[in-house]
Amino acid sequence: MTDIESPPLHEIDRKAIEQFIEQIWSEYGLAENTLSSYRSDLSGFARWLGGQGASLALATRELLYRYLAQRSAARYTARSNARLLSTLRRYYKLMRRIGRVEQDPTLLLEAPRLPRSLPKALSEAEVENLIRAPDVATSLGLRDRAMLELLYATGLRVSELVGLRADQINLRQGVLRVTGKGGKDRLVPIGEEAQHWLEKFVAEARPLLLRGRVAEAVFVTARGQGMTRQMFWFMVKKHGLAAGIAGQRISPHVLRHSFATHLLNHGADLRALQLLLGHSSLSTTQIYTYVAKEGLKRLHAQHHPRG
Repeated sequence: MTDIESPPLHEIDRKAIEQFIEQIWSEYGLAENTLSSYRSDLSGFARWLGGQGASLALATRELLYRYLAQRSAARYTARSNARLLSTLRRYYKLMRRIGRVEQDPTLLLEAPRLPRSLPKALSEAEVENLIRAPDVATSLGLRDRAMLELLYATGLRVSELVGLRADQINLRQGVLRVTGKGGKDRLVPIGEEAQHWLEKFVAEARPLLLRGRVAEAVFVTARGQGMTRQMFWFMVKKHGLAAGIAGQRISPHVLRHSFATHLLNHGADLRALQLLLGHSSLSTTQIYTYVAKEGLKRLHAQHHPRG
């Protein structure tokens, strides 16, 4: 994918974008990652418009068509363009409501058709090998084991895992209180195995990593700072390779997908899974039923005498 050349962002558009970001944050309490995506999409469109002698307030449907066509020529995916269009629809709907723009260029535009993409999940044996890969004789290895155990046991989003604080953990009841997308809280059970490794990390390894320093995050680095999503991503890749799992098949989010798929394979209720994952819509959770069905088909084809 190549970038579309565009001039710097005009100050008027920059202020309009920030006003939009502040407004939707105050109304919906969206996560910082979501707000960052909105800001990036809007800034890219506004810079391109500047090169056409226009602005966000003066954008037309014809200009938006041309921008989408140039993005497609620059190898932006249909999914990326669909996300951009969703951002622009939200932006212009709000801006028309508060009287900042007169026309909405997204009206009558259809989002690109997206192929159904099923979440990738590891087998239960692969997850077991991955979780056992860290060297728990070291402080960092014990931290990694606790994080992998907890992620697979709870299905947390990566941002929820690395941002976990001590006041969100209730070891007596064996649950986490997690704040997910949209600022919604949910209680997630930890499970005995994950709780064992979490307690062991907190008692033995975390004090050694902190060396007297104070950190709000439960999971910290050798420098005593909270883990980032990028650091955790590299950690999962490293242990995945050690466990013999191909690099393109392993990522932190794959463990969340594996958590959901394995629960369904063992008879979990779809609505209960929705609550555990923190999905606002059941339709989002239902995608995992297709993953589970595909797994059962492969097992049938492999082991049934007439498969």
